Amino acid sequence: MAKVETDVYTFKDDVGKNLYRKTTYYTLKVEQDVLAKDKDEADQKFLDHGGINHSKIGKDITDANEGVETYMVDANYTDCETSKYIGKVKYDTDTYNQTLEEAMEAEDIHIDTWADENEPHQLTKIKLVEQQTANNNHSQDI
Repeated sequence: MAKVETDVYTFKDDVGKNLYRKTTYYTLKVEQDVLAKDKDEADQKFLDHGGINHSKIGKDITDANEGVETYMVDANYTDCETSKYIGKVKYDTDTYNQTLEEAMEAEDIHIDTWADENEPHQLTKIKLVEQQTANNNHSQDI
């Protein structure tokens, strides 16, 4: 006679009843977001600090009552999509139709989903324009 491991308690009134076990596979979808300078840094952050905390996967996530007891809970990694670009954090010049300087002063930022992943930082653009303007003015003075 083999002894069965189970969390179901049996009593003398249970003699003659059958023990059944059902295995159900669930698909759990986890979507996480992270701010990073590029896709490689994002992938590394997801790898090091994302995913499921497997210590939280246990019997307390199941429904068990009316004589139903949870024998085991497990979570296995199967597949994931590659990191996907969502948008770039930028000063918001569109919402209130304000200049970049006004948005910077108000610290009005948003995630621009239309921005190109590789476009330079907004302040870099200003510095380049200011530098070119300064160079053009200097050459006119000569």
